[in-house]
Amino acid sequence: MQHPMMDNQTLQQYLDQHHFPVIIKTKKKYLTYEGLQDRYVYILKSGVIKTSVISPDGREFNFRYINQLEIVSLLKDEYSQFTDAPFNIRIESKQAELYRIDRVQFWRDINCDIDLQQYVKEYYRVRLLHSMKKMQQMLMNGKFGAVCTQIYELYETFGVPVTEGTLIDFVVTNEDIAHFCGITSASSVNRMMQQLRDVGAIEIRDRKILIKKLEVIKDQIIV
Repeated sequence: MQHPMMDNQTLQQYLDQHHFPVIIKTKKKYLTYEGLQDRYVYILKSGVIKTSVISPDGREFNFRYINQLEIVSLLKDEYSQFTDAPFNIRIESKQAELYRIDRVQFWRDINCDIDLQQYVKEYYRVRLLHSMKKMQQMLMNGKFGAVCTQIYELYETFGVPVTEGTLIDFVVTNEDIAHFCGITSASSVNRMMQQLRDVGAIEIRDRKILIKKLEVIKDQIIV
């Protein structure tokens, strides 16, 4: 159940017109680390990656999963050959393929292509709106609502319709959910997931979340 947030046709056409190198990374390997200087823009071709940052006290805070064609590293300005990575990018699937493009070249190409310029503007707009909406939901909903917000986001990203409801067709641990929600311990998430199981909203099958009553989850989210 893909819910693409923007039309990637322009980006795909651009990639098809060039022969950018494709790198392959395996599960749990990092593509970039927050603050590490890099001279490339990366675009996800296939697989699943996760973006996150580390707080000053050493805790990890997850931003989002990405599982479709998308720019996965921010562009910053067009003049610097190197830029500091804004967050960690880790491979979450067995492997992921990513296009690797020189940053300065990418900016030159953007400046010469009106459609690509529009795509990049839309990319930033969508990312900003997503960040603002998620921050609002996390602040307004409390811990239980935050967990439900994250489950709903997983539904939008990985949801596959099945007879009993919607299967989140990707293994996401309670620890990962805790890191998405700013919750210190996975045991707190365990209790909230049990609450959702008790009311029949979800079920765990082969370590994956099966959403049986989506409305129960949505009712916990203040938008």
